[in-house]
Amino acid sequence: MGIDLDAYFGHAALPEDYRSGFVALIGRPNAGKSTLLNRLLGQKVAIVSDKPQTTRTKIQGIYTDDTMQAVFFDTPGLHKPKHKLGDYMNRAASVTFGDVDVICYLTDASQPFGGGEAHICQQLAECTANGGPPLFLLLNKLDLLPEAGPDKLAELAAPFEAKLNFAKVLGISAAEGRGMEQLLGALREQLPRGPRYYDEEQLTDQPEKQIMAEIIREKIFLATREEIPHAVAVIISQYQRRPNGMLYLEAQIFVERDSQKGIIIGKGGAMLRSIGQAARAEIEGLFDEQLYLELRVKVKKDWRDDAWLLKSLGYDPKKL
Repeated sequence: MGIDLDAYFGHAALPEDYRSGFVALIGRPNAGKSTLLNRLLGQKVAIVSDKPQTTRTKIQGIYTDDTMQAVFFDTPGLHKPKHKLGDYMNRAASVTFGDVDVICYLTDASQPFGGGEAHICQQLAECTANGGPPLFLLLNKLDLLPEAGPDKLAELAAPFEAKLNFAKVLGISAAEGRGMEQLLGALREQLPRGPRYYDEEQLTDQPEKQIMAEIIREKIFLATREEIPHAVAVIISQYQRRPNGMLYLEAQIFVERDSQKGIIIGKGGAMLRSIGQAARAEIEGLFDEQLYLELRVKVKKDWRDDAWLLKSLGYDPKKL
């Protein structure tokens, strides 16, 4: 005799035409992929800054409603790598191409079509040459354009459509939330019928420690602006619950030069305190925790080319 698992576990039965599947968000660095993911989920799961290549790994975000569950992969921006970390980031993005039901290609509509976009179009053409997943073109950052009517969108889409066949072309603004319902509706039409892969309350598969480390890294980006390049990484080295109920967190911040360490610490430790205060406030609000956060800055020359350290930081090519 068959068992109704939804009923057995006390879950409401899903409609027969319920949709579920996997969606890759790809594009050049700073196209707005992380902003879009956070907007769709209604909560921050991916860090955001105006610096390219902020996202370094595939971040999984889970959108669930009464009609579908879409599992999004926010991938690192595709770029020309200059070190082993860059190689890892490109692989993390490209390996998702054949393992999803829909690929959403985000582009910054306020910038002209150039060599970087042409390179991505070539990669996508190779991926879909033998009938790969449907492609959506998402013309993002419409809030930065003085005019974004149908004629303008057609003009912006033309160089992309000359190279690829898109199942859907949409103009959106992830920052302002424009076009989100249209995007979700288009995904609903494309995703196959299937079950929920995750509980309806779950928004990401990222471990808590990874989210916390990423929040700290974001605060470093925001505090140091152009002074610190992408030669910074954060790892949670201690994660302990104290007898008083407070969570003790120690984070190690890796940089490549002594000068970068000095910038992050700041005069009299002022910059590091500011970073710690901002990170602690966001972590406490996100996880509803009382937190004691200790930050330590370490110099590790050329860590982005150190295979062992990259693996310890979670950038392991063998796990892609």
